[in-house]
Amino acid sequence: MKVIVTCDDKYEAQKLASLIFIKDGKETYITSILNIIKNELVISLKDKSAHSILFKNEEDVAKFADFFQSIQDNEHKISSTKILENQVEITKE
Repeated sequence: MKVIVTCDDKYEAQKLASLIFIKDGKETYITSILNIIKNELVISLKDKSAHSILFKNEEDVAKFADFFQSIQDNEHKISSTKILENQVEITKE
């Protein structure tokens, strides 16, 4: 299953892609979604730090949160991420 989310800019897309996926271990740094404030997503990482990602709009935040729920529940794993300018394509298996 794939989803493409649009971030506020290219930097935010690169930040999301780098935080979401560890290629070699096929795991994610993100442990949970802490908060959603309009088009901003606040996430918690394995090292207990919190980070903010700005999406283009509230719909993209909701799309990512919905997609990520099954990963957070350990039902799926992320298999790849791809950056396309200010968009991130995420694939889970």
